[in-house]
Amino acid sequence: MSTIVIGLSIGMLLFLLASGLTVIFGTLGVVNFAHGAMYSFGAYLTWQAISWTNSFWLGLAFAPLVMAAVGFVFEILCLRKTYSRDHVLQLLVTFGLVLILEEVAKVIWGLDYKNVSTPGILAGTWSVAGTEVAIYRLFVIAFGSVISFALFAVIDHSRAGMILRAAETHAPMVRCMGIKVDWVRTAVFAVGSGLAALGGAIASPLLPVQPGAGFTIIIDSFLVVLIGGLGNIRGAIFSALAIGMGRALGQRWLPDWVDILTYAILVGVLMLSPQGLFSRGPGRKG
Repeated sequence: MSTIVIGLSIGMLLFLLASGLTVIFGTLGVVNFAHGAMYSFGAYLTWQAISWTNSFWLGLAFAPLVMAAVGFVFEILCLRKTYSRDHVLQLLVTFGLVLILEEVAKVIWGLDYKNVSTPGILAGTWSVAGTEVAIYRLFVIAFGSVISFALFAVIDHSRAGMILRAAETHAPMVRCMGIKVDWVRTAVFAVGSGLAALGGAIASPLLPVQPGAGFTIIIDSFLVVLIGGLGNIRGAIFSALAIGMGRALGQRWLPDWVDILTYAILVGVLMLSPQGLFSRGPGRKG
């Protein structure tokens, strides 16, 4: 039972880490290379907020709000003029943000490892089916489930989601309806940036808060997005859970082969379905 809980918690954590990347690509068509740096910065902001207030919950709210504001400003000043240009330019612009965030983090917080303690109410273990499991992992599963259902409901089953999808695929038509597409895109990038920081906040009690942490996370995020299908929330949920369960089972039975098996899954999926398991083709990426 503990292996299943660990696998589900890893999967939901991976989804939280990749959700911002999925939202931004699914609605803007932008591969946000700065996603990992935003995650890392969010983890640092969480640590900083906790050091000021001694409250994990305030840190959980503070980090996404700050990074959403950063994403809002960055999209207006740097990214807005690149949508009609080649994707390579978008990669270069977002990579520039990576360098800025990494250097700012080093200047503010230094090179030392930062420790974020599990909040008291979520510390300890519960007995589930005769097995002791960490309460915080159960929280990660529940929190990730709430976020996944919320994103799915908004993007696939709301008027706002319809506008988001239309703004990407039929921008001139949306403008004719009086909707300001530029501000829709800005809002989406801000939300995606906030989700990246939210992933950092949730992961901070489990993973190291240190310089360069974002580079590892961006690899995991791209794994989730590529396997599930670019910009597809359903695919991101499914692939994150599949990778999480695979890693949990692998750590128990084949610990030396976990990473190899993960990349083997990616290669196999791309060979069978180059667009990902849940790709719907052009026009609708929810």
